[in-house]
Amino acid sequence: MGIRSEQPQLDDMDRAILRCLQRQGRMTHAELSERVNLSPSACHRRVQRLEAAGVIRDYVALVDARAVGRVATVFVEIRLSGQSEEVLNAFELAVARVPDVLECHLMAGTADYLLKVVARDSEDFAQIHRRHLARLPHIAQMTSSFALKTVCRTTALPV
Repeated sequence: MGIRSEQPQLDDMDRAILRCLQRQGRMTHAELSERVNLSPSACHRRVQRLEAAGVIRDYVALVDARAVGRVATVFVEIRLSGQSEEVLNAFELAVARVPDVLECHLMAGTADYLLKVVARDSEDFAQIHRRHLARLPHIAQMTSSFALKTVCRTTALPV
């Protein structure tokens, strides 16, 4: 989803609702309304407005990577052979199809892109590298770094 040119106006109650839902998205409207001290119907209308405005984009289940055997997190810096629109588009379309890539960011600085990749272990990453990453178009240089420890992680945005 792209960046909206006009951001919705959020008041303190909207922010309280967003903070609660980011921590526990499965709570009922009754539970949410209790936590933010608002009537259930008013709370429900606010949530619907936040959804319609695109502030609340989706509801998802956050899966523990270790529980599904994805214990290695690898950050991959990529420099492309060029910066033309065609080169960037070709790379972005291809990388979006790699299932092990959780995130891909266009960067300012020495790397053109930064990828966050999950793998079972270093051997699995080597296979991901061979089967997918090394075949991405227009790569001039690729540097991979394994995360040793995740110090902090959240999906909650400060609102």
